[in-house]
Amino acid sequence: MTETSLAALVVDLDGTLTPTDTLVESVLQVCKRQSFAVFKLPIWLAKGRAVFKTRVAQASSLDVESLPYRTDLLEYLRAEKRKGRQLVLATAAHSDIADAVAKHLDLFDKVLGSDENHNLKGINKLEAIREAVGPNFVYAGDSKADLPIWQAAQAAILVNTSKSVAKTVRANTQIEQEFTSGVNQLRLWLRALRVHQWMKNLLIFVPLLTAFSFDDLDKLGTVVLGFFGFSLAASATYMGNDLWDLDSDRNHPRKKFRPFASAELPILKGLAAACGLLLTGLVLALAVSQAFLGMLLLYLFVTTTYTWLLKSYVLIDVMVLSLLYTLRIIAGSVAAAVATSSWLLAFSVFIFFSLALVKRCSELVALQQKGQETTHGRDYRAVDLVVLWPLGVSSALCAVVVFGLFITSAETQIRYLNPQLLWFVAIGLIYWLARLWIKTARGEMHDDPLVFAVRDFGSRITVLLMLFATLAAHFSHWE
Repeated sequence: MTETSLAALVVDLDGTLTPTDTLVESVLQVCKRQSFAVFKLPIWLAKGRAVFKTRVAQASSLDVESLPYRTDLLEYLRAEKRKGRQLVLATAAHSDIADAVAKHLDLFDKVLGSDENHNLKGINKLEAIREAVGPNFVYAGDSKADLPIWQAAQAAILVNTSKSVAKTVRANTQIEQEFTSGVNQLRLWLRALRVHQWMKNLLIFVPLLTAFSFDDLDKLGTVVLGFFGFSLAASATYMGNDLWDLDSDRNHPRKKFRPFASAELPILKGLAAACGLLLTGLVLALAVSQAFLGMLLLYLFVTTTYTWLLKSYVLIDVMVLSLLYTLRIIAGSVAAAVATSSWLLAFSVFIFFSLALVKRCSELVALQQKGQETTHGRDYRAVDLVVLWPLGVSSALCAVVVFGLFITSAETQIRYLNPQLLWFVAIGLIYWLARLWIKTARGEMHDDPLVFAVRDFGSRITVLLMLFATLAAHFSHWE
């Protein structure tokens, strides 16, 4: 047994034991629970970081059981614990949070945390460690702020440290163990941006296509610019939504792996990125037109209201989601400066309401398969499927009926050379929508039906055939 293996093992919390920052998460939770608390934060901070952490801890109730923890580090700590080694949790986080984490993990012999009079960071933490365990200890940390502690320690455990910090520590301290994440940062950011969700914004091109004006390069270029403006702003809202929903996402079987819920990406960087994306999106929208900027601002208002308020109300959430899809089509009409028919708007409302219900039903089916009855953060129960199934299927059929009436309208008879071919599109819609609902019932549906449709071979073929039939109906004339 080596000399360092006998020394107490002192472990940092934020960025080390858990990849997240518990103070930042607590501040977010305070802002969610008390809308006017944002005005109190500067006042608390002016009294010092120790007082700030105390006030935030008192005003929040961080769910430490749902926090992401570094499993490889935990396994190492448990192995050392079995060897009889003393483990100490020493963190700059408030002692209330540190005690809750220690109780949850049932691993540490001592807990050191900040209080209203002491901010346990850097030199202050080092003094507290020496007082608790003496001069012989090994320290596990992650950041530049831990350098004084590593320098005084017998050995260091590096947890996902930067190259510069790791180089400094290796030059002065023996390394007992090192843990790295090895995660591709670019891939994480692309996931956080949800680039695959940009497919929804292709609806902006629908008015251009239905007006058969896609050969107008000026309009096409304007709509492309609007697409990217809308997409970047939408990504900003997705990131904001993920940050707002950290607690509920961590209790979701799939959403818990999202970059912010899993803490693979830091919250503060996410907030900065969201602000930058939002600003860029608004500038691009203004470059299209002031009217298009107004449509984007309306979209942002509705989606923000949905995130902060409406998503927790049964049925209202899916109605808002369907309207957001329709809003994209209207925005495309504004960008391309082409008229949008009432047929298209009515069709979009019904079909997107059905697709929004597919999303909710797929979540409830997954919940039912796990033997659970209620969702976390939404007012849905597994028994609601009795109502949601017929509501979603009937809405899908209503969309097909609207499309059938559109085929027989005078407007369609004038615009299409052979409008009867559009009945093949109606048949394709029936098949595709029914396929989505069958996949949902079987528990095979992705969280988002549009993402599923892109990945599903049968859906891709059906959509391509419907597109071909639409073009044939417009351009071909059979005597």
